[in-house]
Amino acid sequence: MSLVGKKILITGASRGLGKELARYFWDKGAHLILVSKNLDQLRDALHGLTPASTQKVDYFSCDLGDEHALPGLVAHLKNIDLDALVNNAAIQGPIGPLQENDWDEWKTTIQTNFLSPVYLCRALVPAMLARPQPGGSIINLSGGGVTAPRPNFSAYAAAKAGLVSFTATLAEELRAQHIRVNAIAPGPMPTHMLQQVIKAGADKAGDNEIRSAEKVVNQSDHSFLRVAGLCEYLIGDQSRNITGKLISALWDKWEDFDQMPADVLNSDLYTLRRIVESDRADFLKTFNGAR
Repeated sequence: MSLVGKKILITGASRGLGKELARYFWDKGAHLILVSKNLDQLRDALHGLTPASTQKVDYFSCDLGDEHALPGLVAHLKNIDLDALVNNAAIQGPIGPLQENDWDEWKTTIQTNFLSPVYLCRALVPAMLARPQPGGSIINLSGGGVTAPRPNFSAYAAAKAGLVSFTATLAEELRAQHIRVNAIAPGPMPTHMLQQVIKAGADKAGDNEIRSAEKVVNQSDHSFLRVAGLCEYLIGDQSRNITGKLISALWDKWEDFDQMPADVLNSDLYTLRRIVESDRADFLKTFNGAR
């Protein structure tokens, strides 16, 4: 898989996963278009990158939680011949029971984690379609609360679940134009957002959240490289037939996905779907027999 010369846009690139992705892609020879709320922090975080002879990095400042800031960003980006868009930027949002959440914070979480990625897709897809050979890769970062309930994180969970559903829908709209759209479940990582969970405490976040967060903080083996590797895979030509999926960077054997038969790739494996009785026939048979 080669990223040499590919133009990759990453949002939320000044810290955490976004920063690690930027450094990883840079080391692989990619051109970077980096977006962050704090431009100085973004430049400081990535200071010292040594370019290959033709590499280039562009920095843009934008508060993705402010819908009025997005048109200005898009004006700079819409004519760039992007190979990949990585919607990584996210905020934790209010922590605690819904009725105790600040409503403005709740809405800002939806704006940052869901509406802004959708806006960027809507604005940048036309350039991907206008390429001599239409194509590209869009990667949306999923998160906790998508595949199972996440009490006390309603804004974050709702935004990320919406983003994954949007991912599957957009993938079908763009399938014939060879633009792939996938979501990545990155797994727990020692980021600023995780520190916010710990700071909130068990009374707001819940005992399970605190235990999980503290476990991740104390681990030496984190998922940054697995996520970066999966992004590289989904941007590269090897995954050209993979779209509309929600893929776990940690738990799924995504390195072998391109070896799957077409009917398997086009099935509902690695997607969000409603579970009905026929999906649990063996369980129900055992349950009913025990009654």
